[in-house]
Amino acid sequence: MTKTQDYTAIMKDMMGAFPVDMSALQGTFKTQATLAEKMSKVGIEAAEKSAELSTKWTKDTLAKFAAVTAAKAEPTDYAKAFTDFATTASEAASEHMAAFAEVAKKFQMETVELMLAAGKNINEETTAAVKKVTSDVTSAATKAAAK
Repeated sequence: MTKTQDYTAIMKDMMGAFPVDMSALQGTFKTQATLAEKMSKVGIEAAEKSAELSTKWTKDTLAKFAAVTAAKAEPTDYAKAFTDFATTASEAASEHMAAFAEVAKKFQMETVELMLAAGKNINEETTAAVKKVTSDVTSAATKAAAK
């Protein structure tokens, strides 16, 4: 009978000849986790500020609307109250939208800064890891060739 080739042993021998440095992968994981934490912090801060702005806008609108719903002596007073409310609401909308735009602008700038910094760090880590792997593989290949 013919004996079946043991590919598991062959793979073990082959993988053992080319060691893998897991510290490079751990470093990459740590970098990614740090980036995710920073990105989350920026996103949460922007969401909190946005929620604060929305709440303030709603409270301001409701406070101004109270004048519209108050009983008036003359029918024209209702029209004037509604016109005044519409004017102030329009002005408030412009102000609040500008505030939202500032939050978005800050979020965008911080995100770009984080991504640029992360790209630089990842590039440096990748370069170091590739150099180390190249050195390890060359060393392993040299040892294997010497046998």
